[in-house]
Amino acid sequence: MPGSPSTPDASAARSPAERLSLPEQPTPRPGMAWDLWGDGSQGAHLPRGARTIAKTLLKGTPHPVPRRDPRSVAVSPSRLSAGDLAALSAVGDVDLDVADDIRRLHLGGKSTPDLLRRRLEDRATAPDAILFPGGHDAVLAILRTCAERGIAVVPLGGGTSVVGGVEPEAGGFGRVVAVDLSRTAALLDLDEVSLLATFGAGTTGPQTEELLGRRGLTLGHFPQSFEYASLGGFAATRSSGQASRGYGRFDDLVHALRVATPAGELALGVAPASAAGPDLRALILGSEGAFGIITEVTVRVRPIPAHTAYGAWTFPDFAAGEGALRELTQAGIRPTVLRLSDESETKVNAALGGHLLRLGGALAVATFEADGAGEAERVREETAAVFARHGARSRGEDPARSWERGRFASPALRDSLLDIGVLAETLETAATWSRLAALKSAVTEALTTTLAAHGTAPVIMCHISHVYPSGASLYFTVVAALTEDPLAQWADAKAAASRAITAAGGTVTHHHAVGRDHRDALEPEIGGLGVEVLRAVARTLDPHGIMNPGVLLPPSAPAS
Repeated sequence: MPGSPSTPDASAARSPAERLSLPEQPTPRPGMAWDLWGDGSQGAHLPRGARTIAKTLLKGTPHPVPRRDPRSVAVSPSRLSAGDLAALSAVGDVDLDVADDIRRLHLGGKSTPDLLRRRLEDRATAPDAILFPGGHDAVLAILRTCAERGIAVVPLGGGTSVVGGVEPEAGGFGRVVAVDLSRTAALLDLDEVSLLATFGAGTTGPQTEELLGRRGLTLGHFPQSFEYASLGGFAATRSSGQASRGYGRFDDLVHALRVATPAGELALGVAPASAAGPDLRALILGSEGAFGIITEVTVRVRPIPAHTAYGAWTFPDFAAGEGALRELTQAGIRPTVLRLSDESETKVNAALGGHLLRLGGALAVATFEADGAGEAERVREETAAVFARHGARSRGEDPARSWERGRFASPALRDSLLDIGVLAETLETAATWSRLAALKSAVTEALTTTLAAHGTAPVIMCHISHVYPSGASLYFTVVAALTEDPLAQWADAKAAASRAITAAGGTVTHHHAVGRDHRDALEPEIGGLGVEVLRAVARTLDPHGIMNPGVLLPPSAPAS
């Protein structure tokens, strides 16, 4: 019985000093610079091996694209009328800013084309105002006001989209505001019995771990964007996270969502499981702000594991490693992190680390978290036994530990490569195991052929970072000399890769979301009727079509 000596109530058992005082605010964190991945405080530098790779492996004449003084880039003037500004300023618990330097920081996402435009173009289209709401009710009021006045709305968490998901596109409305959710960062509620935590959607990855870590808990979601991306963004893009094998994708971690839409509030998720009709949370997970703005996220958390073991192995080739990962996954063996680099990526990463001859073949790294050292070691031994059957050779712990230390650093390396005229961009997909090899070959050929037509011979690298019983992801990194028209260079390559993915039976995106970049490839994947279902949802939740025009679905004309 609740409250009986044998089953004490967890909150009642605490002393007054130990009881939670919520909401609890995290330590503020800087946002990203307008033209970089990161806040710019660390300073850009290239590892010694990166320059070696650029000189010896890349063919073609590189065209450096240096950074520029932000004052040399004209920001579009705000198009909001005095009436618009008065109406938005009247919304309670909202800070409004129309300064150019603030609007410049909200130009959009952080794909390589985004960064190239900020280095190449003399004019930038910025949101007409930036709104900083303090919570759910303020977001609802913003959306009501914008719907009434015909103003488009773009939600912004960390601004880390690499697929055109947060561009300040006004659609047919003529004005667009960005809703920056950073003020909502907070731990709002914690059920330590059920291991559920509710956060404001603007809480970043590090802030989440800080707030949970004070209580010995973790969410365990660590995508490469972890340092800057927000929980609302993780939900809106169906993020995967590098520890997806152990913890699950972000949609596996979501218990409940609170969403502000132009039509009203959606509060989704009551019980740990339900048969009460279709799961409406699935309509919001991956919706990218096209239906409304996620304001609160309730996630499943767990105690911080007491022990972590590490392992690394090299396989004779990628095919052998792929077979090992498939057997391991289908046997139900669950490392926390499991990654396999192909021969090209293994070689390049070794060179970046200054170990030109140390590693060959295809490198797999894994981590194993558990409450007890014995359990972590048991899973590592099970993994090693499966890998040995596929010709793997143990490389100890160092490669896995090295990967973990630098796992959030790669996006910033891209900035330094642009400085010396090197394109570095990524794309990802997933398919069933039976289609994976053909998919990898098709995408590699499409990228190589298209970039060759632009006069450069690229280095194409690939790794598996997410595995399932039925298949796995493929994450490609493309490195090439920048041409005189780098935007066209990458646009052609990305389009060719997307066509190859669709033809080979892969998904157009495994964890980067649809955005504007993949929008045209959505219908071939989900069908015309599937697109109409999404349109119907959008019409219901956003009757005037103000939400993030152009994302996920082609924009509709404003309602008359």
